[in-house]
Amino acid sequence: MRLGLKGLFNQRNQGNGFVEEIDKQTLPKHIAIITDGNGRWAKKRGLPRTAGHAAGMRRVRETIRAANDLGIEVLTFYSFSTENWKRPKEEVDYLMKLPVEFLKTDLQELVDRNVKVQMLGEKRQTPNFTQEALTEFEDKTKHNTGMILNFAINYGSRDEILSMIQKIIDDVELGNISKSDISEQIVSERLLTKGLPDPDLVIRSSGEIRISNFLLWQIAYSEFWFTEALWPDFSKEMFFQAIKEYQRRSRRYGSL
Repeated sequence: MRLGLKGLFNQRNQGNGFVEEIDKQTLPKHIAIITDGNGRWAKKRGLPRTAGHAAGMRRVRETIRAANDLGIEVLTFYSFSTENWKRPKEEVDYLMKLPVEFLKTDLQELVDRNVKVQMLGEKRQTPNFTQEALTEFEDKTKHNTGMILNFAINYGSRDEILSMIQKIIDDVELGNISKSDISEQIVSERLLTKGLPDPDLVIRSSGEIRISNFLLWQIAYSEFWFTEALWPDFSKEMFFQAIKEYQRRSRRYGSL
């Protein structure tokens, strides 16, 4: 089954039929992207894995611009998971410095584009220089009213769900809510994505077909789009292809 799905999605990504004009009236409000394949991209070229992450950052920048120009309301990147700490120290150190570099090169453009930057994840476990860069992004863009740009850094959905459960237990014990009050809305309000629409479209690069502990509650009814392309090879045209495919689907949410 997995091979069949990969073949199907790979076939869809070939050809130029998706470069048609996108219907601006039926855009996904929230697009979430699992940016996978940086290391493999570098290995194929005999380069260190850090070179793949540098190339991947350029694709992040290009995708932000494309989404913002289209009028996407929320764009979320899965940048660093709670499991990524297991990677070699040199690679982790480089990844922790990327927000600092991104701050120097891209903050002003994000401000000019009216983009609001938010972080999903536990910042306190990252190095001080990473925390400072992330905080500056949020502070300098907090009054912006355009596209919301989320970076999931040191993020894991199971950790997020555990934290949500603990918050609900605390509220019940404090008498703020009763057990009978617990609802999907109560849960959503205690997640890191509070106030945001759930992702309409999830994109994953590199040919892998799995969720990898990403927004497990929030993507219950998301549409998925997979590509064989490694993230540094993910183009603006592929981004548009994914949106066009999304617009061709019928979202029934369990009904007919």
